[in-house]
Amino acid sequence: MQRKICTKQMQHFDSIFFLGIGGIGMSALARYFHSRGYRICGYDRTPSALTRELEREGIEIVYEDNPSVIGKWTLSNSHTLVVRTPAVPEDNAIFTYLREQHFEILKRAEVLGIVTRQMKALCVAGTHGKTTTSTMLAHLMHQSKKGANAFLGGISMNYDTNLLLDKQSEFVVVEADEYDRSFHHLTPYMSVVTAVDADHLDIYGTAEAYRDAFAHYTSLISGALVMKHGIALQPRLQPGVKCYTYGTPDADFYAANIQIKDGQIFFDFHTPAKTITQMLLGVPVWVNIENAVAAMTVAWLNGVTEEELRAGMASFRGVQRRFNIHINTPRIAYIDDYAHHPEEIATSIDSIRKLYPERKLIGVFQPHLYTRTRDFADGFRHVLGTLDECILLPIYPAREEPIPGVTSEILGGQVVQKADLIAELKKRVAETTQPLVILTVGAGDIDRFVQPITEALNE
Repeated sequence: MQRKICTKQMQHFDSIFFLGIGGIGMSALARYFHSRGYRICGYDRTPSALTRELEREGIEIVYEDNPSVIGKWTLSNSHTLVVRTPAVPEDNAIFTYLREQHFEILKRAEVLGIVTRQMKALCVAGTHGKTTTSTMLAHLMHQSKKGANAFLGGISMNYDTNLLLDKQSEFVVVEADEYDRSFHHLTPYMSVVTAVDADHLDIYGTAEAYRDAFAHYTSLISGALVMKHGIALQPRLQPGVKCYTYGTPDADFYAANIQIKDGQIFFDFHTPAKTITQMLLGVPVWVNIENAVAAMTVAWLNGVTEEELRAGMASFRGVQRRFNIHINTPRIAYIDDYAHHPEEIATSIDSIRKLYPERKLIGVFQPHLYTRTRDFADGFRHVLGTLDECILLPIYPAREEPIPGVTSEILGGQVVQKADLIAELKKRVAETTQPLVILTVGAGDIDRFVQPITEALNE
């Protein structure tokens, strides 16, 4: 049953404690309420670049799972709200103490739901593409006269943050996360749905249940649904809610006349009313054309002008860990991407083949979660088999315990320990004379290798 907490109830609290504050979604909420004058503190398992930024902004963080910090910070169950992420296990000592002391505890999605009820929420949901699409939409709105607040699932390269604030704007852009049915707590004014390919089967059990969760999500929309043409979604829209499609020439909104000129991508943006020609895509990656169409559709429906759309798309700089090109020389290109589902990896590989059709492609993949590795093993084997060479790292467990028989070895590539990865890549580069693309993909801690790999390859 969805709990409804109103803004007035939030005013009873003067401090908020975030369990798992270093997560991308949690940190954006922490920053938001910090800007509203709340005292913000939190716990995370390990320090990171993001937690260090929060600390520099005046947010207090501990990294030891010890309930004594609650007393040290004089947090009380009458004036402190606790926000938790599902990534924090039930047996966490601080979490256990807070429950026993009867603190008000809400999920991150519930608190985000409060925010979406205060403004016109432009949400982006879907198995793939939601972080890039929502960040594009936030940029298009923010640089227009409409403005926008935004809670992003990645760090915007334009603004170097996952939170945008605009007190003058009535809009908020939100990435709608389907994990643990979190997006059912939102109240979207408009929403994009990019894809409904099955994922998180540890939560949903079946692909049908996963799609049904998206169908229920569409019933929460009050203004308009923008869904990719042809996806297996049967919306349950309220009376009066409009439905638009995007993607193919059979859709309401689509890209055509796509051209690659001197490493840049141009396309025409077709709407039901007019065609905006020769749009420049700020990040020249093939998959971003579709993401751009989705983002521009919502911006266009909310009054962003042709001139603002054109300027916004040309100035978009992307999202950290979403197809970031760190090296691009005639000898070696190095690209890092967050892809962790077979369909996402396939999209990354397809984009690379279009950008670098003559180059040898070496992929490094870190599987994320034992359940996802087990449930999509066939898909992973197939897509990784399209690489010229594949290196696998051990599975990143996140919140899960090991499952017997489920290891990276079942995906069919050569498994390398993290400590040996740099040496293995140097060896592969030394052994080949043809131009290379090296791709790192995964949602675990593989991002910590980006700088060392970049430095090693630059040598």
